[in-house]
Amino acid sequence: MIVGIGVDIVDVPRFGTQLEKGSGLLERLFTESERPLPLRSLAARFAAKEAISKALGAPAGLNWQHCTIVKDEAGAPQVSLCGTVLERAEAMGITNWHLSLSHDGDMAIAMVVAER
Repeated sequence: MIVGIGVDIVDVPRFGTQLEKGSGLLERLFTESERPLPLRSLAARFAAKEAISKALGAPAGLNWQHCTIVKDEAGAPQVSLCGTVLERAEAMGITNWHLSLSHDGDMAIAMVVAER
């Protein structure tokens, strides 16, 4: 049963400008394994994290470090959770995530469906 959906879109150049400001945004938003990725991949992962937050009802107190977007053996994006994000997902009974990422021109988009 679907218990949440989320979608988010990111303007890649604008997102890059924000990351370059040196405010520690890269470290706050992304796990160590995500940080070396190219800008458009970071933008898509940020969109995914925003979409996941929306699927969870956008509760206060979620830590961005507790959500990592990884790839499976075939290269498909997968959701990996721990800490505050995992706690919220478990409280909602979420057992499965479906995630799609896309890039086109200067835009990156993510769509998630949360199931129990």
